[in-house]
Amino acid sequence: MDFGWGTEDNDPASHPGSPHRPRKLFSRADHFIITRDGPTGRRRMEVFSKQGYTVLKFSGPATAGFLSNSFQSVWTLDDINKPTTTFHETDGMGSVTLTRLHEYFVTAGYHRPGERKLVQKLDFFILSFCCLSYFLAYLDRSNLSNAYVSGMKEDLNFQGDQLNQINTCFTIGYVIGQIPSNLSLHYIKPRYFFPSMMIIWAGLTMVTAATHSPTSIMVIRFFLGIAESTTFVGSHYILGSWYTERELGKRSGIFTASGLAGTMIGGFIQSGIHSGMDGLNGLQGWRWLFIIDGIITLPVAIYGLLLFPDTPATTTAFYLSLTEREMALSRVSLLEQPQTSESDAITTASNLEPKLNSNPEATVAPQKHQKTFTLSFAKRVLCSQEWWGFVILWIIAGETESFSSNALLALYMKASSPVSDAGESDPKPRYTISQLNNYPSGVAAVGIASTLFWATLTDLLGGKRYLVGYFIAITGVITSAMILSVSQGMVSGPGGDLFGPKERAVVFGAYYWAGAVYACQATFFAWANDVMRDPKYYDPVFRSVVLAGMNMGSNAVNAWWSIVFYGASMAPWFTRGMYAMIATSIALGIWTAGLSYVTTRTARERKKERDNTLEACCVANGISKAREGKDKRAEDG
Repeated sequence: MDFGWGTEDNDPASHPGSPHRPRKLFSRADHFIITRDGPTGRRRMEVFSKQGYTVLKFSGPATAGFLSNSFQSVWTLDDINKPTTTFHETDGMGSVTLTRLHEYFVTAGYHRPGERKLVQKLDFFILSFCCLSYFLAYLDRSNLSNAYVSGMKEDLNFQGDQLNQINTCFTIGYVIGQIPSNLSLHYIKPRYFFPSMMIIWAGLTMVTAATHSPTSIMVIRFFLGIAESTTFVGSHYILGSWYTERELGKRSGIFTASGLAGTMIGGFIQSGIHSGMDGLNGLQGWRWLFIIDGIITLPVAIYGLLLFPDTPATTTAFYLSLTEREMALSRVSLLEQPQTSESDAITTASNLEPKLNSNPEATVAPQKHQKTFTLSFAKRVLCSQEWWGFVILWIIAGETESFSSNALLALYMKASSPVSDAGESDPKPRYTISQLNNYPSGVAAVGIASTLFWATLTDLLGGKRYLVGYFIAITGVITSAMILSVSQGMVSGPGGDLFGPKERAVVFGAYYWAGAVYACQATFFAWANDVMRDPKYYDPVFRSVVLAGMNMGSNAVNAWWSIVFYGASMAPWFTRGMYAMIATSIALGIWTAGLSYVTTRTARERKKERDNTLEACCVANGISKAREGKDKRAEDG
């Protein structure tokens, strides 16, 4: 069930007998909602516009009369939803009301029969698989650091920054695979491609347990990076294909949080394995960690192969009825719907493109679905503001995660000076193996809370994802300054240890707080999905390439960034990295402001273009414009 939306001006010029009916313009809309013009009416229109409904302006009290012949029903807003007639505007943050809170958390904005059930199915089958796969991917990545502090460093005789070099090899493979992997989703069904990559990385993870040198791990991690390259951006592409703007932030947040859960739980898993399996069958505990990690990945791959629903346009999932598949397409403005001619275009309430044979000049040709990666397509992507805007955004934002992604807290603890008890000549490590694995898990826990909070809040605020950029900029500057202030007041000694528990508490607090920057993963990729949602200007391949480019650019920079600023040999203070974090945080705040301005301006221009086109279509169909110079009403009752 689709809805149109319009306003009524009480202009007596129109009459019920008008032969012009808007049948072609709203050929797929079932119901039409009308509100009167005026301040309150315009506020209502604004709210519905943000929810994805097309807003049109009609004139005449008889509007409902001739519209009723074209739709199943015509209602006024007051008749169908009394609570939404009251709006309370606030400065800066937009309009946030009890009604909106109720709709977001209770009704979830589902007005179409069967829509809630559809979304519940999508959450169960899509979100569960994406979250499990990302959880396992991050579990693998974090387990390298956990193994390093749990005996692998000594067993394999790591020297200098070899840990960072291994991470760089992984990153190089990860970068190389970004765009090819995301493009593969348009040639190979996701339910085949995702599980295949998971099986490959499960095998490579288990092989890591048999290595005897850092060099061998470098080779394995390179190919592991290629296998895992589609997990993050590929899942964001799939989420953007199925979920609407008001749903996407929260789902992206849950997806990202699942990866952070892998980081957090990885420490506890390694701690348990080290205490319970170290030496079992002659294998060290850190080797068992990689074996178990690989084994638990395989059942999830099989689950995806059997039940993942692909995309709305290609799904053959047995648990989705034909009606649900059609609804899934209409919900996301046909992001996945191939359109090769005007006759193939489908008009919905959120994408009402006119099909007027009587007025060819008013017809807007639909965007064709890009099927191949050609030179002209590559040029179109590279010359777009979306590519440069979001790729650079994520390059900067990705480096604000450096404290957490490079496990600086664990390295700080590992490099801390040993503790000598009275009468002992051989000092003990300050932190035990369990503490080295468990304490850094708090960083991921903060990241999960921050991610879910900001993802939900930006959904509630109508997609204001840019707010997260400002929060992260402030967080990066303050946490870096906290660590710098402590490091410059330290007492010289073995390992450059702090001289008291208060100073150590400041460092721990700074690293835990820095975990909050993980919120940018969900919100910034949801932001990109939101901007590239309109099928008139973007096709699915364009969107998938930009999403892949974001992660590719960030990881390409991170491949050398972590070595230059956060090498393991720089522990425990990473002074150079602290200053780099301050610089990137400031840059992120500036770039976020600029990108927000550009995307808002572009959206405004396109809305104006769409409104002009729709107005021309209304005129062509006999729906007159409101009279110029009509007295403005103060209130509409």
